[in-house]
Amino acid sequence: FSYGILIMRKLLALAGEYLNEGFDIELVEAHHNKKADAPSGTAKLLVKSVNDALPLPRTVVLAHDQGKRNPHVIGVHAIRAGAIAGDHTVLFASESESIEISHRAFSKEVFAQGALRAAAFIVDKSKGLYSMDDLL
Repeated sequence: FSYGILIMRKLLALAGEYLNEGFDIELVEAHHNKKADAPSGTAKLLVKSVNDALPLPRTVVLAHDQGKRNPHVIGVHAIRAGAIAGDHTVLFASESESIEISHRAFSKEVFAQGALRAAAFIVDKSKGLYSMDDLL
């Protein structure tokens, strides 16, 4: 329900459209040490936002234990430590430059704020299926 993640997804789609040739793509995410899933659902959603914008979707690889980097993959790295509410960074790196798009949740309150924003949006809408994307 984070509004910032919603905006990040839009930015990643734009980046994926323009930074697909000659750019490696990596996602690093961090959460608290009690989080049960890795990678997180948010990380999977962000990778999907990038992959959907690419002319040829890439295979998602968790970490890099295969040695030399394959240019046809998106690497995903999950960190579980301390009390981190949620950090997500997507890196687009070529041989000569890089761009990072990041979101950091300082507390879990951000998710409640997003839910309240969604509730305010939906209160006068007709019956139907809506997603966070409809907030934009």
